[in-house]
Amino acid sequence: MVLMHTPEPKIGSRAHPFSLLGVDGKTHTLQSSRGPLGLLVMFICNHCPYVQALRDRLVADMKDIQKTGVGVVAICSNDPVDYAEDSCENLRKQAKDWGFTFPYLHDESQLVARAYGAVCTPDFFGYNASLELHYRGRLDPAQRGPRTPDMKRELVDAMFQIARTGKTPVQQVPSMGCSIKWRDG
Repeated sequence: MVLMHTPEPKIGSRAHPFSLLGVDGKTHTLQSSRGPLGLLVMFICNHCPYVQALRDRLVADMKDIQKTGVGVVAICSNDPVDYAEDSCENLRKQAKDWGFTFPYLHDESQLVARAYGAVCTPDFFGYNASLELHYRGRLDPAQRGPRTPDMKRELVDAMFQIARTGKTPVQQVPSMGCSIKWRDG
């Protein structure tokens, strides 16, 4: 496992178009995934211990973000040949078992992850209603530990602010997780 931190965000950069097959059998695009007040694009996978440790918080937080009018989409870009847990079949099972309320997409070509500059799982990209990047940070300070009652919900707070004002949250702490499992070549 290679531990990665997300780089500094390029605030104001535009969301990259995508058209990917979801575990629901439907094709999802940037336009179909966005909400009226923004979009959260997250790169996750099934096998990463960082994603596994935050999955319950992730599912709860995404429901709260979706209630604000922000669309949410999860993308797995890992190579399923070397990481069978991240195959389409296993993504479908995990989405059902974890209770995802958002599309879970497979980036088989890995072109979407490259276009976004995703480096790890989890990697979060928060966009305003104009699909301009305003957040690239972590879910919360707990990382792989449990969230305490007094702990800030950094991603939720950031997306609430973006939905309400369209503006960039001042404090953004980089996400940390396993590197995306790139195919050779």
